[in-house]
Amino acid sequence: MRATFVDCLIERARKDERIFGITPDMGFSVLEKFRDEFPDRFLNVGVAEQDAIGIAAGLALTGKVVYVYSIIPFLTMRCYEHIRLDVAYMNLNVRLVGVGAGLTYGPSGPTHHSIEDIAIMRALPNMTVCCPGDPIEVRELINHSFDFEGPMYFRLGKSGEKTIHPEGTKIRIGEAINVRDGKDLCLITTSNTLAWAVQLSQALANKGVATGVISMPTIKPLDAKAITSIVEKGTPIVTLEEHNIIGGLGSAVAEVIAEHGQRTRFMRKGIPDRFVSQIGDQEYLRKVLHIADVDELAQFARGT
Repeated sequence: MRATFVDCLIERARKDERIFGITPDMGFSVLEKFRDEFPDRFLNVGVAEQDAIGIAAGLALTGKVVYVYSIIPFLTMRCYEHIRLDVAYMNLNVRLVGVGAGLTYGPSGPTHHSIEDIAIMRALPNMTVCCPGDPIEVRELINHSFDFEGPMYFRLGKSGEKTIHPEGTKIRIGEAINVRDGKDLCLITTSNTLAWAVQLSQALANKGVATGVISMPTIKPLDAKAITSIVEKGTPIVTLEEHNIIGGLGSAVAEVIAEHGQRTRFMRKGIPDRFVSQIGDQEYLRKVLHIADVDELAQFARGT
């Protein structure tokens, strides 16, 4: 995902002088290509994340389209008031590109876990929240971001995420993508759980449960029509995300279902509302937290 982002940025910067990159001393082995080719449009501000946001806002006011890259907790939570007032309130063309979605940085502990970012970023007026799940989604959404008006937040993984969509897939901001069809259950997923949702769908098929998969690469704006169409079919819905169960994809989908006024069976699967104190890689932490279990999903689909 990170490499795809940088490749798209370089390609556009070669023909668009508005593109500017900023990092608070992050992105080693990732951003050097951009820095070396565009030294006058790249700035490492050092370990000063809040300054990075203020500088980005100032550059955006001069007409630049600014991309600020860092690890998610340092980019979003450490700078939240600056993002709120300097970027969101001013409705500027600043793109916040956070790496390390969910439990990607598992061995680094809670300081590096990104389990609240969707909730706080989607609460900001004017902020568009993009959570791509594979390199194709990254490429499509980053390419749309070059001419998009207003602030954006991108939530990227860094674990060599698999490519799920075929080449040529067209993805637009605010639109869901139908990955697999299934009449018994629908898994709605986002960000770095897309490949996991596909795996779960295949495992459920082996248990006789035809499971559809919907990818939501944009959480705000959310594709409400895609959700309500599933509700109207009467298909049970499960949301899957590597984020606190409160405030993320599951909460956003629940809001749409509640306001639609038609009942459906619904379940959220994500990180329980607690800090993850265990240390280990992403797969280990997913198992420790019991985020999603095939047998539980199959029972839910059957209503047992």
